[in-house]
Amino acid sequence: MLPREVIRQIRRLQIQARRAVEDLLGGEYHSVFKGAGIAFEEVRAYQPGDDIRTIDWNVTARMGQPFIKRFVEERELTVVLLIDCSASHQFGTQFQQKREVAAELAALIAFTAVSNNDRVGLVQFTDEVERFVPPRKGSRHVLRLIRDVLYFQPKRTGTCLRAGLDYLNRVLHRRSIVFLISDFLDQDFEQALKRAGRRHDLIAIKISDPREEELPAVGFLELQDAETGRRILLDTNSRALREEFLRAADQRAQSVRQAARTAHVDLIDVSTSGGHLDALIRFFKMRERRLRRT
Repeated sequence: MLPREVIRQIRRLQIQARRAVEDLLGGEYHSVFKGAGIAFEEVRAYQPGDDIRTIDWNVTARMGQPFIKRFVEERELTVVLLIDCSASHQFGTQFQQKREVAAELAALIAFTAVSNNDRVGLVQFTDEVERFVPPRKGSRHVLRLIRDVLYFQPKRTGTCLRAGLDYLNRVLHRRSIVFLISDFLDQDFEQALKRAGRRHDLIAIKISDPREEELPAVGFLELQDAETGRRILLDTNSRALREEFLRAADQRAQSVRQAARTAHVDLIDVSTSGGHLDALIRFFKMRERRLRRT
């Protein structure tokens, strides 16, 4: 039996996501994610203006007049949510924790996909893959995924993006749309990102918190690494320390951007400060413009 608070959260996310899909996201999603190929639809009589390369010569010979083959895009897609569940996602100093941001993003993406009759799956990982839900269709399935994202309690605390990405490549045999949702507080994942980017349409969503990027001057402050448990005492009144903290955060962000560029993977930056829907819409519009240019 799910706790009442989790049920309320699921209902809230369902209402929020459906409104977003109906009002904003549905059209953009459909236009930027194309089908995996084309499928035969029908043979019909040739009409002036039809491409002569589509003429079915066998049928034309039998019927004594030209006929063409028509094909349509195979619209059905597979969308997979690859979600980092490490302990660092229980951190948040603004409106939400990172795990709550991840749940909202997952709900928005999943409901958008299912409203377009696409299949949705889920992979949750820490420093190992802890849960896999195969892609399926339907609102009931999406509600189950949202429940899993909200209620799932991982066994481990660490992060290994490489483990999640490599597992994805093993279980998904067809090209899929993959949303990797993580804070990217990890190392040595670049090659795995590149491999997954070659096999799938991979979109990375990086969740951050302002306090991971800049320290306030509040005197001595004890910090604890949520994944390792290691503690450190910092004097935040030190300007040099705050500047070094800021430089290190900027270097981490630049390394993630560089890894995404090298792997030809789209990167969306979101924050615990809010604005997740706006970030997704900006990404869809940017991608639509890019597709029109190609």
